[in-house]
Amino acid sequence: MSLAAAPVRPQQVLADLLPASTATRARLRDAALVLGGAALTGLAAQIAIPVPGSPVPVTGQTFAALLVGTALGARRGVLSLALYAVAGLAGVPWFAGGAHGAGLVTFGYVLGMVLASAAVGALARRGADRGVWRTAGAMLVGEAVIYAVGVPYLAFAAHMSFGQALALGFTPYLIGDALKAALAMGLLPAAWKLVGRKG
Repeated sequence: MSLAAAPVRPQQVLADLLPASTATRARLRDAALVLGGAALTGLAAQIAIPVPGSPVPVTGQTFAALLVGTALGARRGVLSLALYAVAGLAGVPWFAGGAHGAGLVTFGYVLGMVLASAAVGALARRGADRGVWRTAGAMLVGEAVIYAVGVPYLAFAAHMSFGQALALGFTPYLIGDALKAALAMGLLPAAWKLVGRKG
């Protein structure tokens, strides 16, 4: 008798429910989703509230990036957030508060969002966006990935110790991140109930 676990069959993500009757239409749909996800993230980044003493504002950017990764799946999510990052580097003013370019000490958070979209997208393919607590877990994983890249980058780019970077770029945001996870806990499972599909 084999003790090997059965492979987990990939499930649909929300974006897969959009119709595409031919391969060409599927490619066009995916391109539109990637562009839309990047635009949504850029729009949400304009909701930026400064935190006294910290170069990192509270924004809607991370929440949008995690929703994009979860709803689009890992491949499209990564392409969308990579497009967001590259366009911002090229001069599109859609980083937090209308910023752009490579000189930002907060750019590590943007890089973390690209990786986080892959993580939450892969979890969504395993059904992590279908239930309240699984969704919360997926969002917390995504946020952890963002901080795992963003905080060390902040320490390096702003010439501060890792402890200072934690104090300025992580600790003040824990309550807000819990609220974002709670919002996702309601939003994503409700979207699946609305479409009446379980993948």
